[in-house]
Amino acid sequence: MANLDDVVADYLGHVRVERGLAANTVAAYRRDLARYADFLRQRGIDELADVTAVELSEFVRELSTQVARASVARIVVSVRNLHGFAHEEGLVADNPALDLHPPKLQQRLPKALTVAEVQDLLDVPDREAVIGLRDSVLLELLYGTGARISEVCALDVDDLTAVLGDEDAGLRLLGKGGKERLVPLGSYARAAVDAYLVRARPVLAQRARRAEPALLLNQRGGRLSRQSAWAVIGAAARRAGIATEVSPHSLRHSFATHLIDGGADVRVVQELLGHASVATTQIYTLVTIDSLREVYLGAHPRAT
Repeated sequence: MANLDDVVADYLGHVRVERGLAANTVAAYRRDLARYADFLRQRGIDELADVTAVELSEFVRELSTQVARASVARIVVSVRNLHGFAHEEGLVADNPALDLHPPKLQQRLPKALTVAEVQDLLDVPDREAVIGLRDSVLLELLYGTGARISEVCALDVDDLTAVLGDEDAGLRLLGKGGKERLVPLGSYARAAVDAYLVRARPVLAQRARRAEPALLLNQRGGRLSRQSAWAVIGAAARRAGIATEVSPHSLRHSFATHLIDGGADVRVVQELLGHASVATTQIYTLVTIDSLREVYLGAHPRAT
């Protein structure tokens, strides 16, 4: 018989080792499947082979009353993959999750800042101060490369492909699933990095107990955390007078939207963002079309 705990353990080992999924992704699978296992045990089910479509339907129905629709979709995928794995490995004779599908999610278009709002945000850091120079680099890299906050905070100095005014300067980013990509640095980001490396980082590095390879340092000389980076962005947004909530992803969205608005090919934007599929990137073309529609409806005499 296929004991539930044993199958879950085997599946998590499979996605971690054979599929090479990132630790955060494996942890998410573990949480989702622990929730599913608790549900089954409450109904006296300890063997995966005893699960039927009835239990699966009840599980999804119960989930829908407890968590957001996006979470339901993610957990359903985890459960379906578990059953598929067990069936393919010959651990169970049938797969009751064949017809189990996650709920369709309403497509949410990302909210991009205007170019003027981005400029106001980038003007906030005091470039005469050590921390201001550090904050300037953080903001310039997020908007200038479209990198995720985790990717920027994970940067080491050695991940700069060239510095100090070199027009070929770029960043070596490690994205989801350990996929590496190189992105160019524009002139503003290069200038911010150069000033920080010369005038600010050495000061911060002296405060550390041991040498730290990180590009972005906190006030004690250690690596800047994602939480601290979020705080920097939020404080800068408030000082810039931006009414909407600004997150690291706001700058990533803005980077992509402004590129598409400027005529960049969607596949180029896909590579810069590190998206595995161009379908993920195409959402930004919808943002642009939506903006065009608003302008048309407001400006054309026969639009309404």
